[in-house]
Amino acid sequence: MTRFARITGTGSCLPPRRLNNDDMVALLAERGVETSDEWIVERTGIRARHFAADGVFTSDLAETACRQALQAANTAPGEIDLIIVATSTPDMVFPSSAAILQHKLGIAGCPAFDVQAVCSGFIYALTVANAMIQTGSARKALVVGAEVFSRILDFNDRTTCVLFGDGAGAVVLEASDTPGILATDIHADGKHADILCVPGHVSGGNILGDPLLKMDGQAVFKLAVGVLEDTALASLAKAGRTAADVDWLIPHQANIRIMQSTAKKLKLSMDKVVVTVHEHGNTSAASIPLALDHAVRSGQVRRGQTLLLEGVGGGFTWGSVLLDF
Repeated sequence: MTRFARITGTGSCLPPRRLNNDDMVALLAERGVETSDEWIVERTGIRARHFAADGVFTSDLAETACRQALQAANTAPGEIDLIIVATSTPDMVFPSSAAILQHKLGIAGCPAFDVQAVCSGFIYALTVANAMIQTGSARKALVVGAEVFSRILDFNDRTTCVLFGDGAGAVVLEASDTPGILATDIHADGKHADILCVPGHVSGGNILGDPLLKMDGQAVFKLAVGVLEDTALASLAKAGRTAADVDWLIPHQANIRIMQSTAKKLKLSMDKVVVTVHEHGNTSAASIPLALDHAVRSGQVRRGQTLLLEGVGGGFTWGSVLLDF
C-alpha cells in the first residue's frame, strides 16, 4: 500500500514585542542611522515585525507553535515519532534545537534534528519528513520553522535590519492512505553563498569573522525571482498539475515585490497569495509555516484546497512543496 503524508494540524508563535516601522526608525535614530516608514514600506511591504525578549530562544518559540499544532491535530506529544526543526538561529552550537524542543514537549526516544537551509529550511524539512513517512521511518512528525533573527542583525545597516523578525510555525505531518503532499522540489548552489550570509564562527572561545547578517539585496532579488518560478513549475509538473489548480500560493515572506513577481510569472492573482510579510517581516525558516497557520486560522485556507509553498534562502537554497490540504 502506498503511504502518503498529510498536514493534520498547524500552529505558530510570535513574540509579544511588536515593533512597527516608527519603532524601528526611533531605534535606528539612536544609532545615528536614518530611515523612514515610507522607505521601508516602498521597498519591502513590511510595516511591523516581532522581536523575542532576552532569554527567549528558538526552542521556546517552537514549543508554543508545536503545542498549537498538536492541539489542532488532536495529537498527544507522545504520539510524535519524528521532530525536525528548520532554523539558522539555534539555541546553541549543539545539541540541536530539535533535541531541546523534544525534551520541552516531554517526548523521548524519537529522532530529532535540525535542518539548516536558511529561509528555505521549512521546505527542506517538510521534504525530509515526507520522505521518512513515505518509507515507513515515521508515522507522525512535527515539522517546525523557528527563528530569532533579531540576534544576528546589524542595526547599523538599514538595508537589512528592518527586514527581519522572530517567530515560529509548526505542522503535524501524518501518514495517510490518501495523498497530501503531492510533490517536492529542493535545490542549492553554493557559488552564491556570499550574497546572503553570516560570515562568522566560534573558535577557541572567540568569534572569528563577522557574526551579523550580510546581504546583497539586488543580487538576492534577481536570483530569487527566477528560481522561485522554476521550482514552482517543477513541483507542479511532478504532480501533473498546473498553476490553475493552485488555490493558494504561500511563499516565503521576504519581500512583497518578490512575491508579486513570482505570482505574476505563475499567472496567479495576488488574491491567491497568502501575505503576512507586512505584519511579520521576514522570519526566515518560520515564515512559510507562520503564514500557513495564519491563513488556516483566519479561514483563508480550507480543507480540500491545493497549496503551493515555496522559499528561497542563503546557501543559496530554494525549493517548493505542492500539497492538498
